[in-house]
Amino acid sequence: MADLDAIFKAYDVRGTVPDQIDAGLCRTIGAAFAAFARDTDGARRVLVGRDMRPSGVEFAAAFAEGVQAQGLDVVDLGLCSTDLVYFASGRHDAPGAMFTASHNPAGYNGIKFCLSGAAAVGRDTGLDRIKAMVAAGGPEPVGTTGTRSELDALDDFADHVRSFVDVGSLTPLKVVADTANGMGGLVVPAVFAGLPFELEVLFPELDGTFPNHPADPIQVENQADLRKRVLETGADVGLAFDGDADRVFVVDERGEPISGSTTTAMVASGILAKEPGATILYNLICSKAVPEIVAERGGHPIRTQVGHSLIKPVMAETGAAFGGEHSAHYYFRDNWRADSGLIAALHVLELRCQSGVPLSEMRRPYDRYAASGEINTEVPDPLAVIERVAAAFPDADQDRLDGLTVDAGSWWFNLRPSNTEPLLRLNLEAATTDECEAHVAEVLGLITGSASQE
Repeated sequence: MADLDAIFKAYDVRGTVPDQIDAGLCRTIGAAFAAFARDTDGARRVLVGRDMRPSGVEFAAAFAEGVQAQGLDVVDLGLCSTDLVYFASGRHDAPGAMFTASHNPAGYNGIKFCLSGAAAVGRDTGLDRIKAMVAAGGPEPVGTTGTRSELDALDDFADHVRSFVDVGSLTPLKVVADTANGMGGLVVPAVFAGLPFELEVLFPELDGTFPNHPADPIQVENQADLRKRVLETGADVGLAFDGDADRVFVVDERGEPISGSTTTAMVASGILAKEPGATILYNLICSKAVPEIVAERGGHPIRTQVGHSLIKPVMAETGAAFGGEHSAHYYFRDNWRADSGLIAALHVLELRCQSGVPLSEMRRPYDRYAASGEINTEVPDPLAVIERVAAAFPDADQDRLDGLTVDAGSWWFNLRPSNTEPLLRLNLEAATTDECEAHVAEVLGLITGSASQE
């Protein structure tokens, strides 16, 4: 039996192939997800997509067999991005499963799930129930076998993404997109077709061995090829997509990266211009600039925990038009509250066209503070360390919405335990780079003087 505790994460299933996850396990997970979707959602069919990882063909087919053995039909979406699966789930009102390990290295694969209408499935919203069924060997076959059909949703998805901007307001720009041999190589050209942009795609070949660089653009070193190409070609904007193309990081014309927080603030501003007074969500490791800018532009900012299965329900409760995470997940109410890197990218490009100034100038009002980035520290007892750090700041404002957040006025930090490893994740922000570095050293010293940082 596979180590289910190792592969069932907070928001998805993910592990190494074939020692942690194989076709037999995928078949059992398919049956369990089908039973869960049928009992929870009244589902009669399941949409199944996959990214370009070599194991995806076998794994998706085995998963489909498990679904069909529960009497549910399978609609095979074939190769697609994660946000295309969310789109199809919303448009066709059916649960979906996407075979991907996102930004993880080539040796990994996994599954992201949603219920009808792209509703989130995480640890507390069904993943634990699916895991329990798998641990018990999976549900028994029901005696009738579901059908299998295919659906090419790419053109409809591209139309949907373009509907979020005023195409008539777009002006010619040169855009370089680094899709890192991931699914962006399929969806990015489809979405950009017919738009007045000169598009160059780096590493467009779908290759789950990632021969050029990892499909993990949150690591700045993986943006090096994009930044270089933007400068070489005089491009106006650079876009870096992760492996399943649901996240995007933006680079300005000087080759300088733009953080997920700054992108969140920019997209929020664009949405507020179209929908005055809208509610905007931001997760608690986003820059303080995000709620400041939302409030300045007449919006209603709401702070949330980290993670899509926690953010989507808050969007539903509040009617928020948009939500952003520092990790470059961007959620849109009119996208069934699901995240899409491509929708966010078009919002940024629309703002750039409307501003008429270079992106390096356009970003300036949104870049207000110095941030540490996420610093991971391995500790034997993360919760005990959090309490020790909290005790060191008795006079600062503190909350426990997600881990520990300490706000000392001119600087603040969040310290969160990993969902899967004995790690603490530190994000810190201050007024200047020097202050940021000094306070990072201070907090890391409190965490442990001898622990390993990565």
